[in-house]
Amino acid sequence: MPTSRQKILAYIRKYLIASAVDISHALEMTQANARHHLAHLETEGLIEVTGQRRGRGRGRSAQVYTLSRAARGVNLEHLAIVLIEECLAGLSSSAREDALRRIARRLAMTGKNQGVNPTGSTSLTSQSTSITRSLAMTIERLNELHYQARWEASAAGPRIYLGHCPYAGIVGAHPELCQMDAFILEERLGLLVQHVAKLQQSEKGLPFCEFLVKMNTGSR
Repeated sequence: MPTSRQKILAYIRKYLIASAVDISHALEMTQANARHHLAHLETEGLIEVTGQRRGRGRGRSAQVYTLSRAARGVNLEHLAIVLIEECLAGLSSSAREDALRRIARRLAMTGKNQGVNPTGSTSLTSQSTSITRSLAMTIERLNELHYQARWEASAAGPRIYLGHCPYAGIVGAHPELCQMDAFILEERLGLLVQHVAKLQQSEKGLPFCEFLVKMNTGSR
């Protein structure tokens, strides 16, 4: 038998929008009970406030809810696959690499300098900036892009760990996105980067990717 919250979700899915008053009348529950369930559904990310409905007379306005974007579903992964295939289809190996580098360069730039240096291949950090500072700035940018990144020092050179793949849903079909990640790092640091681990399991059982910054090879 459906729970009260399942009934509320079914009602909102059918009628697109609903307030606590609507829910209380349709499902025969008190407005306080309806607001309680709506608040939980909002916390769980299943519904969201879409506006206010003016109350009758001098009554206060009521919040109006709709299904959240996540609950409605999106088609971004399929769109991304189609766009990648359209952009890279028929290109030679070197042309594909150039295209991935251009995409990486755009992603590597912060909001302030987005669109700057569209064809250059130099580091996005000043040559006078220390490698430690460059790494910190790179990690900051990666986390803006939702990579859950961090770096550690090692005898072979700095190692950058990505705790989350923002493209997890499509990287299986397009492994070249891992190469793009390496290019993002190279654009930020101005150094060669080697992808040494892909979706390995950490001691806690969480997947991660690892990149080695090659300090002894000079800049790209």
